[in-house]
Amino acid sequence: MKILITGNMGYIGPVLVRHLRQTIPGATLIGYDSGYFSHCLTAAPTLPETRLDVQYFGDVRSVSNELLAQVDAVVQLAAVSNDPMGSKFEAVTQQINFESSVDIAKRALQAGAKRFVFASSCSMYGYAEGGPRKETDTLNPLTAYARSKAATEEALSRIDPGTSVITALRFSTACGMSDRLRLDLVLNDFVACAIANRNITVLSDGSPWRPLIDVKDMARAIEWALKRDPRESSNYVAVNVGSDQWNYQVRDLANAVATAVDGTTVSINTSAPPDKRSYRVDFSLYRRIAPDHQPRVSLEQAIGELRAGMERMNFSDSDFRSSQFMRLKVLERHIAEGRLDSNLRWI
Repeated sequence: MKILITGNMGYIGPVLVRHLRQTIPGATLIGYDSGYFSHCLTAAPTLPETRLDVQYFGDVRSVSNELLAQVDAVVQLAAVSNDPMGSKFEAVTQQINFESSVDIAKRALQAGAKRFVFASSCSMYGYAEGGPRKETDTLNPLTAYARSKAATEEALSRIDPGTSVITALRFSTACGMSDRLRLDLVLNDFVACAIANRNITVLSDGSPWRPLIDVKDMARAIEWALKRDPRESSNYVAVNVGSDQWNYQVRDLANAVATAVDGTTVSINTSAPPDKRSYRVDFSLYRRIAPDHQPRVSLEQAIGELRAGMERMNFSDSDFRSSQFMRLKVLERHIAEGRLDSNLRWI
């Protein structure tokens, strides 16, 4: 199997490539990335891309037909990857997250690819009162990022896959250690606060609900999507990926980190207006159709691995929210120093 992974030089990619190399050892793994964050290595003993067979550099908005004709499967990780970036680069988010994803899916399947895996997001549920959200519930995307994911899923669902298999993985909020660590993710942020400051600052009132998933379990879900039998669900499926045990309120995450890192206090902004992005998620469909690829990493394990990874980095940056660990800050620095234009194209 020849697998093309777009956006492989981000947070998820290094963990995914390591996992696929172990679980599908005969696969040809091909990376395709713009390289925005290629320099953002964190405690990596080697360049993660050495595990690939081929690494291409290019804009995901212009992947060639020649490349797509060579592959059996596409894993679409490439994205403007969070709400702050989506807000600042709304038009680009539409182009990269939505338009390029649908375009690549259509052209790859027309060229003969048998699998298309889309990294979607539970953030599409937005603000949802009542019980945990199921895949059949109404979506309520509140941000440009979430809207781009919802629009892509809708377009993918209208493609006739024929005998091919299309999977939209609605991932919970990512967390965990990576060779390209991000600290603009809630649990990762809290662990960084604890290590650098021995104080966790919660910017919201702590009440929002979030489902979380460790990046290693995200890789296991992608492996499942590359192998799954469509007869057990359908040729196209959109599925919530995570576990019921990982539905947490933000304040509970902060307190769990404080418990794990001795001497850490928690400061919650009780006067902050409620964060409208609050939702719990039902993962029963994923349990049913992917029983052998259920999440394995516990909250305590994820916190422990983040702490160990940051300690290997000698992490101590109390001002990390302005550093290269924040993806928006990296893009802004590229633009300010004349490397990228406002459309996030290399100059």
